Amino acid sequence: MKNIMNKILHAVLIAMLAWSGIALAEDHLRLATTTSTADSGLLEVLNPAAEAALGAKIDVIAVGSGKALKLGENGDVDVLLVHDPEAEEKFVTAGFGSDRQPVMHNDFILLGPTADPAGVRQATDISDAMRRISGGVASFVSRGDESGTHQKELRLWRAAQIEPSGRWYLSVGQGMGAVLKIADDKLAYTLADRGTYLALRGQLELEVVFADAEELFNPYHVILIDPAKHPHVKHELARKYSEFIRGEAGQKIIRDFKIDGETLFHPDVIH
Repeated sequence: MKNIMNKILHAVLIAMLAWSGIALAEDHLRLATTTSTADSGLLEVLNPAAEAALGAKIDVIAVGSGKALKLGENGDVDVLLVHDPEAEEKFVTAGFGSDRQPVMHNDFILLGPTADPAGVRQATDISDAMRRISGGVASFVSRGDESGTHQKELRLWRAAQIEPSGRWYLSVGQGMGAVLKIADDKLAYTLADRGTYLALRGQLELEVVFADAEELFNPYHVILIDPAKHPHVKHELARKYSEFIRGEAGQKIIRDFKIDGETLFHPDVIH
């Protein structure tokens, strides 16, 4: 009887060690992406499907695009999903990214209080809208975090020939979701990606006051970290992730991801 019990315990121990070994051996992919893909809820549906396809766990770092690119530059992640085209091109040209491919897009929108004290709804174009906001009758909340949204905002100010400063301009160094809540509390204006706004709209009183301008187009790209710069990155796993989110299954998840019947992101790969 004692021998039988010992054999059973031995078998259980071997099984536990084997299971532990499998768990320890689980592959991990490090993804740096924007707060908008996280705050919108897209990653909650996209990444589980990607994990199943890859047989690996995806560890997400959601920060502004500028910080995500810096993580890639340092070799701290394996793959990027970001939305700052100018910075992305510089990143690849500098040799940090080995492959950059389109994934999806949405657009930026100007949000403000219902009363619209700056009269942004009457703006003739985006530069006129920015000039109206700069009049200072209400505050403007800036991401101030080197994100793709922040860089787009700065380009819009430059195009309108405005240097944003003064008490009306609030740079808070926060992600998109936090900025929307701050702007809502302060009855202020802000620039946001449509996806995050739609995801959080039920919690906000902010309204869209200007949209649908060519300058507000917002594309997202996936970028693999170049193993020539950082040999330790999981380049093959990153490539499989890129192929999945750009493949038929991934693009369908992106296309079908809606809130209250509204599409948050539009897939950019035709299948």
